Amino acid sequence: MGQENLSFILEKAGSVKFEDRPVPKLDSPYDVRVNVRFTGICGSDVHYWSHGAIGNFIVKSPMVLGHESSGVIAEVGDKVSHVKVGDRVAIEPGIPCRRCVRCKEGYYNLCVDMRFAATPPIDGTLARYYSVPEDFCYKLPESVSLEEGALMEPLAVGVHITRQANVKPGQSVVVFGAGPVGLLCMAVAKAYGADKIVAVDINEERLKFATSYAATHAVVSQKIPAPDAATHIIQAADLGLGADVAIDASGAEPCIQVGIHVLRTGGSYVQGGMGKSDITFPIGAMGSKELNVKGSFRYNSGDYSTAVGLVTNKRLSVKELITNKVKFTDAESAFQDVKAAKGIKILIEGPQA
Repeated sequence: MGQENLSFILEKAGSVKFEDRPVPKLDSPYDVRVNVRFTGICGSDVHYWSHGAIGNFIVKSPMVLGHESSGVIAEVGDKVSHVKVGDRVAIEPGIPCRRCVRCKEGYYNLCVDMRFAATPPIDGTLARYYSVPEDFCYKLPESVSLEEGALMEPLAVGVHITRQANVKPGQSVVVFGAGPVGLLCMAVAKAYGADKIVAVDINEERLKFATSYAATHAVVSQKIPAPDAATHIIQAADLGLGADVAIDASGAEPCIQVGIHVLRTGGSYVQGGMGKSDITFPIGAMGSKELNVKGSFRYNSGDYSTAVGLVTNKRLSVKELITNKVKFTDAESAFQDVKAAKGIKILIEGPQA
């Protein structure tokens, strides 16, 4: 097997292999080639590996997995001016068209022609080299490691969700789901000055970690009617008439229902987790409380740079989330561990240049 651009390939559901792919070209004078050093595994990567599809995105031909990556600039195009060979960078893995109305408005995450890494048919970042426009690379200061750089992608998701919620100093925030994104939402809310941050999950070990990381309160999910579960959370965390903000990072139908009921009148709810396409939703409570309800999809203008800035300025830390690192040739074992909910964030080392 050649070693020029060793890549981790998903052939179909449950079937992966290592393959030597061509080194990606610089298609534009503004492109750079990155030697990928670390890649985190996202739930979407595991879902493609397990099922071969997410909704309408179906793996029809072999695809490189991975999209949470950091690395070192190995080559730059003739017109690149913001980064240079040898710079350590976090990679933003979704390239919009830049021309449509949504892109021009700054909401490029909603671009219908988005080319997002490891989303069929676009190859991902689990390879020795990955090419990307220079403005989708974010330089890491010496104080931020490449391992931390790989977590800028999920942190940018957390930044965007929290931004959608318009979290303000002094507010109370309830976060459903203490996985990586939920935990990062808690950390961002704390950095933004939230007074109370309540973690809700079925996993008591995750809740224990959440309170040591960013949450002020932890509540184990109750299998009781949603209004009663919401009352339990309000009482446990002393939220008065209800929380200012509720964020669902689980995608679980019961959490979504409780999230609406746990809010005060005029509160804000943001859906960050992905679950079933259709659910039973408490629209009566939403309407009568005049809630501000929003979706959240990936990240848009300013979210990645905010993520890097929060870590650089020590407003929050991501080191604690890294529970294991594996060699590139052991990538499939990392997928198995994530599927089994072992640890919080597992990183795969890139094949060295």
